[in-house]
Amino acid sequence: MPDTNMLSTVRSRVSEAEWQARLDCAALYRLQAHFNQIDLIFNHITLRIPGEGHRILINPYGWMYEEITASSLVTIDLDGNELLNPHGRDISVNYAGYVIHSAVHGARHDVACVIHTHTRAGMAVSSMKCGFLPMTQTAIACFPVAYHDYEGPAVDPAERERLVADLGDKNFMVLRNHGLLVCDATAAGAFKSIYAFEAACQAQVDAMNASTEMVLPSDDIVQRSVERRRIAMAKRPSVELHWPAMLRMLDRRDPSWRD
Repeated sequence: MPDTNMLSTVRSRVSEAEWQARLDCAALYRLQAHFNQIDLIFNHITLRIPGEGHRILINPYGWMYEEITASSLVTIDLDGNELLNPHGRDISVNYAGYVIHSAVHGARHDVACVIHTHTRAGMAVSSMKCGFLPMTQTAIACFPVAYHDYEGPAVDPAERERLVADLGDKNFMVLRNHGLLVCDATAAGAFKSIYAFEAACQAQVDAMNASTEMVLPSDDIVQRSVERRRIAMAKRPSVELHWPAMLRMLDRRDPSWRD
């Protein structure tokens, strides 16, 4: 059971920057649960605490995403050391999650948030020889996409170098025979990315299950679309109008994520 006394003191023990990051991160977990992009107690979302070096927030291992609150998150560093664990000794973090997420945070200083999923559609596409196809407008918005070959459960710290080398400067990655990963400079941007990535994978699976021939845009159209999006993003950073709407939705359903 959660130590409610310890959880109740977290807000007074952290900076305003960390508390805001905790709110954003808790919202991400609840949104992933709402949209059923979860794998029981597994998978992770991590968020870097701004202005405080390599300190990131991660879920306590053993909690469902729908249980996560701002106070329940664990603060760790990139070496996996627990800097603030409001649960005491009985609850820790999942080592495999630390290996994958610390790799991205350590290599990509432009990244604040990393989301990794094991959904049915994501796992299906990760196992397809054709990979992730630019078959819809939503899918094209996720390009360019990186790939990392499966090396077994992510418990080997040496895999981190290969993973970040494969990721490069991309923000969308297919982990072969495993699932999906996205990263972004903000929590809101990461949520929008994983929502689109997952929706596009589901559309690909649905289309492949249909008894009809698929039509794919030409490579030229795909490249032109990707370039147009890149230019538009450079001129005007993504307007994150969706984020306040998502938070309002969470509050209507269950505002306990703010605790």
